[in-house]
Amino acid sequence: MLLIIQRSCRCVPTIRRLHVSALEVAERPGPEETVTASFAAFIHGLQPEQLTQKVLQRSKRMALDSIGVGIVGSTTYVFQLVLQHCQSHSMDFDDTWHPATHPSGAVLPALLAISDMLPRNSKPSGMDLLIAFNVGIEIQGRLLRFSNEAQNIPKSRFHPPTVVGPMGSAAACARLLSLDRIQCSHALAIAASLAGAPMANAATQSKPLHIGNASRQGLEAAFLASRGLQASSLMLDSVPGVSGFSAFYEDYAPQPLPSPEEVEPSFLLEEQDMGFKRFPAHLGMHWVADAAASIHKQLVGSHNGNFNPAFIQDILLRIPPSKYINRPFPESEHEARHSFQFNACTALLDGEVTVQSFHPVSLRRPELHTLLSRVRVEHPNDNSANFDLMYAEVLVTLVNGDVLKGRCNTFYGHWRNPLTDNSLQRKFRSNAGAVLSSDKVEGLIEIVDRLEQLEDCSPLLAQLQ
Repeated sequence: MLLIIQRSCRCVPTIRRLHVSALEVAERPGPEETVTASFAAFIHGLQPEQLTQKVLQRSKRMALDSIGVGIVGSTTYVFQLVLQHCQSHSMDFDDTWHPATHPSGAVLPALLAISDMLPRNSKPSGMDLLIAFNVGIEIQGRLLRFSNEAQNIPKSRFHPPTVVGPMGSAAACARLLSLDRIQCSHALAIAASLAGAPMANAATQSKPLHIGNASRQGLEAAFLASRGLQASSLMLDSVPGVSGFSAFYEDYAPQPLPSPEEVEPSFLLEEQDMGFKRFPAHLGMHWVADAAASIHKQLVGSHNGNFNPAFIQDILLRIPPSKYINRPFPESEHEARHSFQFNACTALLDGEVTVQSFHPVSLRRPELHTLLSRVRVEHPNDNSANFDLMYAEVLVTLVNGDVLKGRCNTFYGHWRNPLTDNSLQRKFRSNAGAVLSSDKVEGLIEIVDRLEQLEDCSPLLAQLQ
């Protein structure tokens, strides 16, 4: 429902109105010269041949992973609670980029929804879907890179997917709906008015709503723009005294995107791969889990497979400072997914962290709580809360005085150490197989692999029914 409020301008002197209008004309750049307009031109003008093979392959891996995470997310309690409101991922299992956000989950569901909605004779091709998907990914990455603040997790006031996610979704949907440049600009500006959720809801049952709402809000923004709803033409620009997108990041310093009609575009996904999670938890947990798992291996090896938690006297975690993922005694699965301590102790006990690690029975294990009570935390000065720079060290002191050390600089699945196709497909089979038949699971893997060759995306949609 839209509420329209009309205001009378009779109390404003005519001469003052004319003066303000003159100033605005003098100070504002022409519509085609703004940062916002350059983003709209990129959304509208990108051509299929401008997607490189590397970008195509990486984005298809993202699409496959995101579909699998969405499918397994439909089995969770949070999903059941909000089923009649929106369908959102609730596993904290989706891909992650740097600066931190979850780019696929905000874009792909909206594109699939539009594709499913369109008449049978108007379905987009697989390449249409991939172009729109990559537009949504690129827009999110560019907006994040216009702020140093966005690269520093503890300084973020808003959960990043709720800030750039609606913008990416709006851009992708605008492209798939073939909006013109002005409509693309309005779609981005409308989405900005729907963006933003505070970090306080991280590690709660409400966090999964963030990514689902980002996708939905971007879709709504594109539809509203297609119907003629207007918004600021300077939303992505930096205008003194007027907060546009800069409201989210105080050091926001935007740069225009080169027009793909004039300059061959350079994609951020070409420069930096995506981070894929091996288990459903905050990305920072993967460093500490890998470091702790290496110690588990040492303990099992040195005790002929008879490792007992009672052997451990003290556990020191040397991790980046970040309050919302420093949780000594998590009380729920959502808090556990955001707890350095929980993930380190789980990996010490089991040698790995899995989906089952966050089940209630696993959370209540007495031996786990014994280890949690022995954890100390240090924040080295050289260990910044930055997914591109951070590391994790785990030092375990045994009752006999021996000290074992594990360190992880780059976990398996990080963009510097990406999952192989086999590992990614194994994750997909595990996730999608929780809901779909094995035939449909294998069918999805095959269809996504040749997505750019599909004349229309009906075969993909059919596998998801």
